[in-house]
Amino acid sequence: MTDLDQLTQSLARNLKRWRGERNFTLDALAARSGVSRGMIIQIEQARTNPSVGTTVKLADALGVSITTLLDYEQGARVRVVPREQTVRMWSTEAGSHTSLLVGTEARGPLELWEWRIVPGDSSASDAHPPGTVELLTVTAGELTLVVDGTEHRVPAGSSATFEANVPHVYRNDGSEPVGMTMAVAVPPAR
Repeated sequence: MTDLDQLTQSLARNLKRWRGERNFTLDALAARSGVSRGMIIQIEQARTNPSVGTTVKLADALGVSITTLLDYEQGARVRVVPREQTVRMWSTEAGSHTSLLVGTEARGPLELWEWRIVPGDSSASDAHPPGTVELLTVTAGELTLVVDGTEHRVPAGSSATFEANVPHVYRNDGSEPVGMTMAVAVPPAR
């Protein structure tokens, strides 16, 4: 089984499980997430690999982290995630990428991400559920963080935090790659 097959199977199994635990019908999850009922069925039957955006919408609607939807090893109190098991979620041909390093469900989803954005690249995100907070620290280059249409420069060595319930963009307008580590805290589903 390839890594992609394993990821597809894990997502199918975990989406069904969490939808059941939340007592969401297909229609209820579709309405909460903005993802079509047909797409949810295809994902639960492991017949498609959804985009990162679709996966994020489903995780947000269920009140769980992306890690929880993609994980195939659950249960231990201490979980060490070797680098080769991190999940590459976004990448461009130019070499930009983001990797989900680790996550947890304690008091709502909490995720830790590693980012690399090459000059000229950007990644846009839809608004997350109210109460979602992102914290980031830039380790290399200078990040242009756009939150709800307002640009903020975050140079290497600086950190930022913001409420992520508005559209936001991570962009590299500089001449060297941006490296950053980001944590995302999502409130539990109500």
